[in-house]
Amino acid sequence: MRLEQSLPLLGLLLCVVGTAAQEEFLVEISGTTVTITCPLTADSITWKLTGMTEVIHERKYVIENHDSSPTNVSCSTEGKKYEMYLNARVCTNCEELDALAVTGIITADLLITFGVLILVYYFSKDRKGRASAGAGSRPRGQKMQRPPPVPNPDYEVWSTCIFSISLC
Repeated sequence: MRLEQSLPLLGLLLCVVGTAAQEEFLVEISGTTVTITCPLTADSITWKLTGMTEVIHERKYVIENHDSSPTNVSCSTEGKKYEMYLNARVCTNCEELDALAVTGIITADLLITFGVLILVYYFSKDRKGRASAGAGSRPRGQKMQRPPPVPNPDYEVWSTCIFSISLC
């Protein structure tokens, strides 16, 4: 199959996958407020949480002062029902950060880290040739050639005269 013939089929497949992915709950958390959006588009939606049932005519259900306890949430209309297990962690003193602030913090951290790395590199580069004045240092002079090591008498080669009397 040629590429030109398969592109419309690929577009149709992506549209079908896109509509199937839209049937999910949308959960928004801000402070201690949890907002849940039902995938159904009917006029009267029945919301059920663990222990309570409410009929609300909106797609969004707002839980004020949520205590972070897990709960089962379902929204339903005449023929369809969607269920979800909600385990949202909320806190009263949390600060919300947008993506730009997080990106700025990470970028600043990387720049400071690379700056310190470059400073350490350049300051340690100049110290390589200097001798330190510490107690364990020895003055470095001109390299002298050492004489060969003294031979060990235990490993001397014996002459063949010692082993045979007739050869000497």
